[in-house]
Amino acid sequence: MPSANLVEVDAVTFGYNATPVLAGVSLAIPPGKVVAIMGGSGSGKTTLLRLIGGALRPSRGEIRVFGRALTRVRTRELYELRRRMGMLFQFGALFTDLSAFENVAFPMRERTHLPERLIRDLVLMKLQAVGLRGAADLMPQQLSGGMQRRVALARATALDPLLIMYDEPFTGLDPISLAVIGKLIRDLNDALGAASIVVTHDVHESLQIVDYLYFLSEGRVIAQGTPEEVRRSTAPFVHQFVHAESDGPVPFHYPASDYRASLLAGG
Repeated sequence: MPSANLVEVDAVTFGYNATPVLAGVSLAIPPGKVVAIMGGSGSGKTTLLRLIGGALRPSRGEIRVFGRALTRVRTRELYELRRRMGMLFQFGALFTDLSAFENVAFPMRERTHLPERLIRDLVLMKLQAVGLRGAADLMPQQLSGGMQRRVALARATALDPLLIMYDEPFTGLDPISLAVIGKLIRDLNDALGAASIVVTHDVHESLQIVDYLYFLSEGRVIAQGTPEEVRRSTAPFVHQFVHAESDGPVPFHYPASDYRASLLAGG
């Protein structure tokens, strides 16, 4: 029986050479939902996105996207699956020598055979959706950080993907831009009927827009739940992360010998 989920990660383990990153991670992304993956630096969040996008292959376990097991598809089939995915990279990753218009038009020209007149209309529609139709002819260096992120979001949704992935979409944004990007993620997901995966450290904004959260620590899912369940959680790591406490399961001090004994020993 076909799964109702757009993405299923089943007991996935992965490491770079001898360095383990993920250890038995399982999660599911249903259509129409915005799901956050949260955790400290180095917990495997971005690696998980790369696995779902097919850029990496798991050492063990299986990843299914649109019902297809990525370990069993050929390169051409993987490219076809990626046509139904959108990706917003950290800091936007716009082509610096292309205007806002040309950045959004790029995937349409690369992946479709649409006439230029239709591409023009579609690009302006996408820029209108993120509030930047008036900036179509501006170059990336003429845009603020928040505006660059919005152009990148228009590009990520250029082909109306069913799955949109966001790698730290709020990093480096001022409070107004952060709120704008958060609202756009939610609104565009709902308008497209897509599923969105948001890798982020920003607890406050995420809890406003997502339907479900997974917490990663040391390569494992250690907690999950709805925003309300996360707010009420008494799990030590989740409580420390959500409330930005400086000490807890993630300690303030790096492991070291006893400080007093070290002083007395002269080391």
